[in-house]
Amino acid sequence: MYFSRDNVFYLNGKWLNATDAMGNLFSQTLHYGNGAFDGLRAYATNTGPQIFKAKQHFDRLHYSASKMSIDIDHTSEDLIEIAHQLLSKNRLNNAYIRPLVYLGADTELSETKEVFLLMAAWEWERYLGSDLLKVMISSYEKPSHESIPADTKIYGHYTNSILATMEAKSKGFDEALLLNSDGYVTEGPGANFFYEKDEVLYTPPAGDILPGITRATVISYAREIGYKVVEKQFTAEELVDADAAFFTGTAAEIAGIKSIGGHDFAMDWEDTVAYSLFLMYRQRVVNNEYRDFTLV
Repeated sequence: MYFSRDNVFYLNGKWLNATDAMGNLFSQTLHYGNGAFDGLRAYATNTGPQIFKAKQHFDRLHYSASKMSIDIDHTSEDLIEIAHQLLSKNRLNNAYIRPLVYLGADTELSETKEVFLLMAAWEWERYLGSDLLKVMISSYEKPSHESIPADTKIYGHYTNSILATMEAKSKGFDEALLLNSDGYVTEGPGANFFYEKDEVLYTPPAGDILPGITRATVISYAREIGYKVVEKQFTAEELVDADAAFFTGTAAEIAGIKSIGGHDFAMDWEDTVAYSLFLMYRQRVVNNEYRDFTLV
């Protein structure tokens, strides 16, 4: 799925074939989960592949790494250039880009100065697919931001995400929706959450969620065309009266939800504000509306 033997990776200043990119089996990242990552999408345009909000993503990678006391020896501008070279070397136009920061060998639970930067890219369809999703309320709670920095993409965050998604799929659902310890909705395992009621969009506030870049983009688009967006806490019970709901994320883009906990939403997806925003998003990222791209 992710690569063939001919794919080219970037690793600490070198370009390597996928089969030659190797890591240390005693990496602190492998043993203890210390590291950071991010995900970006490139889209084919009539002037070549362009990366959606590249600087914001690489700035977030720096921020995530800094929370784990990891220094990345590349500026965001450096990383943007590497990402474009990566696309060119792999002859990719529509692609997902994965920068990964991991650490060298260290058996102590402390800082290590041996830092590795891996960047790979591959063709990847929308993470949650194109069909409307059946979602369940997960039995796994979203960790509190008071215990783990929720506004970062660091490895340990995703243990709960994996458990929640596996639970959902084992019970016949497509994806999960996580609550926090107070019973309020937070987000999906790998995407932010919105619901729509009477042409107003509602989404959980910053705190126990990753304030996603696609989330911010959707909020901006909605307000640009005159729709109200409310950031507030709400319970799963409140979703029964919603007209529609959807996930947002770089990998998922905008993914419509058919039902939550077996309850179908009343409106047809194509009649919702959310669907209009989905069309607007696709139009802008595919058809050279450069306000959302970083060009080099």
